[in-house]
Amino acid sequence: MTPSERIVQASQSRLPGDARRVLIYGVTGSGKTALAERLAQRTEIEWHSVDNLTWEPGWVEVPAEEQRRRIGQICERPEWILDTAYSKWLDLPLGHAQLILALDYPRWFSLQRLVRRTATRVLGKRVVCNGNRESWREVFSRDSIVVWHFKSFSRKRQRIRRWATDPTAPPVLRLTSSHQTEAWLTGLRERAPDH
Repeated sequence: MTPSERIVQASQSRLPGDARRVLIYGVTGSGKTALAERLAQRTEIEWHSVDNLTWEPGWVEVPAEEQRRRIGQICERPEWILDTAYSKWLDLPLGHAQLILALDYPRWFSLQRLVRRTATRVLGKRVVCNGNRESWREVFSRDSIVVWHFKSFSRKRQRIRRWATDPTAPPVLRLTSSHQTEAWLTGLRERAPDH
């Protein structure tokens, strides 16, 4: 099976295959959370912010076992949208997802978007999740989201392309630009069909 046979078409008025369990996956800074929120509004499928599920106040990471439990409970539901997946529990959404929306944007685009978003959050003191805010100290630390972008970029892109050719993986809608994503989202019906 060639990659083009595994990648679903982006020109549909509904989610491909009438999917109701959707994993949004992509490189850091690609806009996964923003897309999840907008997709939830269009489809009336509840979306779940992974940051809210995996970080407690004070940027305390939720233990891996508890993360798996929380994500597992969501994945057992008949409908959900997750705005990303971490390696430590990636198997859970992959085992239940009916569609992977893959944001496979170029590095230059996702990096400039990430830097702009991070600066806006820091300057505006915007809450990211559970009362947590980004700070300049974190931006310039070894654990910075910008550093993470460089560490994870190639791995995430390879994973997307591997899923696209894997007949055992959920169908992949690979979006390679924000214009393509916007056009696809605009083409979706405002409301999901009755179920």
